[in-house]
Amino acid sequence: MSCRLMILNGPNLNLLGVREPEIYGTTTLSAIEQSCTALAVQLGCSVTFHQSNHEGVLVDLIHEARHSADAIIINPAGYSFTSIAIFDALKAFAGPILEVHISNIHARDELHRHSILSRVAKGVICGLGPYGYLLAMQAASQMLGNTPAALPQPLRDGVS
Repeated sequence: MSCRLMILNGPNLNLLGVREPEIYGTTTLSAIEQSCTALAVQLGCSVTFHQSNHEGVLVDLIHEARHSADAIIINPAGYSFTSIAIFDALKAFAGPILEVHISNIHARDELHRHSILSRVAKGVICGLGPYGYLLAMQAASQMLGNTPAALPQPLRDGVS
């Protein structure tokens, strides 16, 4: 069994590692992509990894995912709080959608606290830094019935 994951990253995430390291840390988006690629092999999944500062590009990728991915993992960044276009595109995707935020958006200022996209997500992971991407991949794989038998049962099933 295998699964196809599409990981989408919104605006300014190309600056991870240098932009506001006190909030987002020093890990680069490239390093996150490398970790996600390595975990995909362990999970028996394929993964595509994208970043765009342009809302329409992200909408187009979500549309593409309807045919090329079984699950979407999205860190919408600033679009979390403003993008009806991304919200509507995600509603047209049939598979699991997991929203990831590097920082704990619930502990941030009012502007960065309420993601409108969370309403279309199966789950939201926030505040766990870059590790949140890996947890989202594991959760998506489990939701798709694709967890490898080599993983311990609690990681496969979510319970022991």
